[in-house]
Amino acid sequence: MIQRFIELGTGYSDIYELIEIGRSNQHRILRLLALHTEMEGKQVISPVIVLHPAQPGNFQPLYICREGIPSPRQKPNKRYGLFEELAKELGKSIIELEVKPSNLYSEKELYFQHLIGILRMNKYLPPMS
Repeated sequence: MIQRFIELGTGYSDIYELIEIGRSNQHRILRLLALHTEMEGKQVISPVIVLHPAQPGNFQPLYICREGIPSPRQKPNKRYGLFEELAKELGKSIIELEVKPSNLYSEKELYFQHLIGILRMNKYLPPMS
């Protein structure tokens, strides 16, 4: 199985695309994640929608808006509120994890591989088959 992050942007206007992906793929949603981190002294989150793998093909996309939304732990905000509304609409809970920021990695792909490892280790993603 191929598991891959698909980055939509940092969560400004692309958060609306992430929400639409969730609504239009309700039947495929496996999990909703909020990855918390600190970037340049600010607490931010990356909302993620994990879909079930496509059959046939065994491709599992993880749609992400990376590190651009202020943490709701610091101050509630509309963009994260939209993600919470989606979770309520779908009857899903948001799994929250603390992760390292992407700027600690020399390449974005290494960061995404690191996250996939964390998600597999915590059994939020199935192992490679």
